[in-house]
Amino acid sequence: MTVSRDPATGPLSGLRVIDASTLFAGPMAAMHLGDLGADVIKVEHPDRPDPSRGHGAAKDGVNLWWKTLGRNKRAVTANLSAPGGRQVLLDLVGRSDVLIENFRPGTLERWGLGPDVLAAHNPRLVLARVSGFGQLGPYRTRPGFGTLAEAMSGFAAMTGDPDGPPTLPPFGLADGIASLATAFAIMTALHARDRTGRGEVVDVAIIEPILAMLGPQITRWDQLGTVQPRTGNRSANNAPRNVYCTRDGHWVAVSTSAQSIAERVIRLVGRPELVHEPWFAHGADRARHADELDAAVGGWIAERDRAEVVAAFEAAQAAVAPVYDAADIVADPQFQALGTIHTVDDPELGPMAMQGPLFRMSGHDAVIAFTGRPHGADTEAVLAGLGYPAERIATLRAEGAI
Repeated sequence: MTVSRDPATGPLSGLRVIDASTLFAGPMAAMHLGDLGADVIKVEHPDRPDPSRGHGAAKDGVNLWWKTLGRNKRAVTANLSAPGGRQVLLDLVGRSDVLIENFRPGTLERWGLGPDVLAAHNPRLVLARVSGFGQLGPYRTRPGFGTLAEAMSGFAAMTGDPDGPPTLPPFGLADGIASLATAFAIMTALHARDRTGRGEVVDVAIIEPILAMLGPQITRWDQLGTVQPRTGNRSANNAPRNVYCTRDGHWVAVSTSAQSIAERVIRLVGRPELVHEPWFAHGADRARHADELDAAVGGWIAERDRAEVVAAFEAAQAAVAPVYDAADIVADPQFQALGTIHTVDDPELGPMAMQGPLFRMSGHDAVIAFTGRPHGADTEAVLAGLGYPAERIATLRAEGAI
């Protein structure tokens, strides 16, 4: 799907967002807003660009992760600890709706850019502060990354095989969840601003949003004094639920969260007598018989190729999905029908495919106008738009402020 967009047509057009954050929750929240038409200005240090520019795979020396994370953002440099760079940010704040930052708590205040100063320049500003542990508490000044949140939230403790170690995800899961929470919080604060006329300070601790994704573990501990054990690919709440290998060497995932689906699966694999067992009527009881159910489902699947397995499950209205990698995703007709994969012309690498925005809207397009820009590529244009003459821009550059 090749896309283009007039920035003035997005549902968030007219909203200006300053992204002064790095790696990864803050920049990803700004990316979501930019996908929806917000004018996002990425502010980076002149000598220390966002580390995500060097994260992950590259082609011909050009980082690929940044092309996605930096999309729909104009790139500006400013040294916020220098007087000239500080003034650049304040001038941007005066004409913006949102500022996203993820410096360690206290850093903005040390630079003379605390919430009170920012509010004095723009009382309607929404300041979104993203940090590992939040703006309060004994851990507030610790370095904070998504990995630590995945460990402290309970995610790692409940992930992995029963006889194996706690397991961390191979990607920024906590950061991604925090980015969604941050974008949601920003929109909530903007809605409140419409009523009150005043901006808000939003405090997002990366250790918190992931908790909401992990189910009622806190309530379970409070009421029962128990914690969810590691169960591998199985579930403690239903069975069969696992990944199974097909005859042609592929993997498929089966879920039976609904009782009717569980019955269809077991009848499909030729074990209808199990449906009449007293324990089969409840998901937790089925989970205690996971060995028997996995043997039935896994044995049936192992005798068939993936295409046959998927077709049979679909005909039986049972829940199955192939385990995909990126090559499978781009070829899948469902993702193609949704327009999930967007192809955008990149000035450095040419046509480039990437995952698109999170959802579709009937009245507005949310698409990718351009890929991640080079470090500081738009500094002069943005400052000129603030009324800076060329001579002042040159002076700021000579001073190392931009």
